[in-house]
Amino acid sequence: MAGTRSGAPDPERATDAAEFVAALQALKDWSGLTYRELTSRAEAVGDVLPRSTVANMLGRATVPREELVAAFVRACGCDPGDLDTWLRVRKELARGERQASETPDAAPSCADTADGEAVGGAAQAPDSAPAAPASASGPSTPRPRRRARALLPVAGFLVAAAAVAAAVVLPGDGDGDEDGRGQGQGNGRPVAAASGPGPAPAPGAVTIRAVHSGLCLAEDGGQNGQLYQRACAPDSVPRFSLKRIEGGWRLVTFHQKFGEGCTGVQDKSVWDGAPVEDQECGKRGPAEAFRLEPVGSPVRGYRLRPLHSDLCVGVEEGTKRAGAPLRQLACAADAKGQLFAFDRRSSTTG
Repeated sequence: MAGTRSGAPDPERATDAAEFVAALQALKDWSGLTYRELTSRAEAVGDVLPRSTVANMLGRATVPREELVAAFVRACGCDPGDLDTWLRVRKELARGERQASETPDAAPSCADTADGEAVGGAAQAPDSAPAAPASASGPSTPRPRRRARALLPVAGFLVAAAAVAAAVVLPGDGDGDEDGRGQGQGNGRPVAAASGPGPAPAPGAVTIRAVHSGLCLAEDGGQNGQLYQRACAPDSVPRFSLKRIEGGWRLVTFHQKFGEGCTGVQDKSVWDGAPVEDQECGKRGPAEAFRLEPVGSPVRGYRLRPLHSDLCVGVEEGTKRAGAPLRQLACAADAKGQLFAFDRRSSTTG
């Protein structure tokens, strides 16, 4: 199977169903695409590839259905010739026709023909640490299909998670629902920018509000999960829940189309300016975990500090403009644009 890039998984090496599924997982890792992005790319060409179906396929050790393999391989960026090879290997496995002696030594690759540029690169382990920058100008390889942005380094990052967790006393546990499933959105009433942070955070369903603007965290209908500050509304997507984890908190999300996910920093980046987004849980490690740092006496709001970088989530220059993206930023001394309130959300409101 010919291709234009090296390092992609080779389906020819699979001699049983488990090895074939492992090759599919390796293809996903190599592509650099999330479940959400795979679903969107499949829909763009008329395929049906639900996130839950992909997760189920990659979690089993049986030969997947032919149409599922075809949609998945296409979404990962393989051209028709490569797809034929994946489907042929799948058919041979389903018929019990493959043996170890049939597997070649050459490792093929797939070219991304969906948007005219190669997808992904070498596969990266889900919980591996972010790669060191090639120079002081920022990361050397931007994530595919993300908005390009010049990122500046910040000295003193990579604080140990244990030390971060010990730096602040977190609020006590509440009796709210912790998993965020089936919860309704808030009551939709606009909140004045001058309002305080409300009750101390506790596990359960919440609406997350930027204190400086009175706007709420939400997506913009896109497929990459980027978060923005937008007018608070009962039908905002996604719905948020606070969940306590070891050393901090997780912002669990529920999306009507993509299901449960987690808020985190894109690609586990430690750079000032990295986007804050919703994606599936588990790939970003401490980059999808936060400590909540109270600011002011009385408390004016809470900083959201990703455990992997100890920077601060906020909007650049503290703008009050609706639609401003949430980013990981250097913590400002005055916390301008970097304070959030967690308004309790009743399970009976949505």
